[in-house]
Amino acid sequence: MKNWIRPEIQALSAYHVPDSSGYIKLDAMENPYRWSNALTKEWLELLRQSALNRYPDPTAKILKSKIYSCLNIPDSAELILGNGSDELIQMVMMAVSGPDRVVMSVEPSFVMYQMIATFLGMPYVGIPLADDFTLDVNALLSAIETHQPAVIFLAYPNNPTGNLFAEQDINQIIQSTDALVVIDEAYYAFADQTYANKLDQYENLLVMRTVSKMGLAGLRLGYMAGAKKIVNEIDKLRLPYNINILTQLSVQFALDNVDELNQQTNQIKQDRESLVSVMASIEGIEVFPTQANFILFRTSQKPADEVFESLKQQKVLIKNLSKASPSLKNCLRVTVGSPVENDKFIAALNIALTS
Repeated sequence: MKNWIRPEIQALSAYHVPDSSGYIKLDAMENPYRWSNALTKEWLELLRQSALNRYPDPTAKILKSKIYSCLNIPDSAELILGNGSDELIQMVMMAVSGPDRVVMSVEPSFVMYQMIATFLGMPYVGIPLADDFTLDVNALLSAIETHQPAVIFLAYPNNPTGNLFAEQDINQIIQSTDALVVIDEAYYAFADQTYANKLDQYENLLVMRTVSKMGLAGLRLGYMAGAKKIVNEIDKLRLPYNINILTQLSVQFALDNVDELNQQTNQIKQDRESLVSVMASIEGIEVFPTQANFILFRTSQKPADEVFESLKQQKVLIKNLSKASPSLKNCLRVTVGSPVENDKFIAALNIALTS
């Protein structure tokens, strides 16, 4: 039998999600807080009334209206919803794909930009960040001139480094190209900065977000805003009924109670500052600035692999990035958990660094 699977797909490693059973799970940038019992009861009652025998609203009209009103999307922009940000990334690339159409981003950044480009047979160009993880604007501008990309992805804050790129640098990138520039704001809730208010200013700008980091990761909902004439073209690639009825109802309900989500976000930001402060006092690690719900740090006295394995043995699961990029050598990333989880992580980290 002939193997029809493309060689570049055979060469890929699948996106790996480790088994977290029995661990303090601090590897996936999830919100550690659940809803109150009263809110959960009200939500379950809503789901009991859902018409599972019917297809969901294909355009999710009610959900979109709540996103506009609750999540600061300008009325002049058009919205498209996806099964998480990943589906939106895929739709954008499918819309612009073609022979020699280049996808560009920075490195290190979200791995799915390169992976989905490979899925679609598109050339990917990654431009290294500066040593301090800021944008190397001159290198980016030169690469844009050379490769003439069809789409550029910039995570804001960046994953896995946690920092916000300078606004003037991003503006310069957007103004330098006619490529679609997608600002991936998956962690915007923790950063207090957004490019959504610039959508009217730049025709080639798209702003993409997810509700996953707001405590709704299990619902898998992403949304993207931009100029109507661009978003409407991308929407042609959206599969029918891609947002199921339980997700639509659940996110609508969550946004009706957005104050509770905002309280959780504010708590995580406070927890982050406390955790950064404690980590900064620990000898043997370098803690990088962050405006996300995770913290990147580098081990200086022990290899990151050893620290990671020691944490795992102590049933604390974080992300080992030491082999993800040359600039991430000996780097690990920890999600901001609850205060109890953060204390257990710190205790385990001290043991890992000194044992």
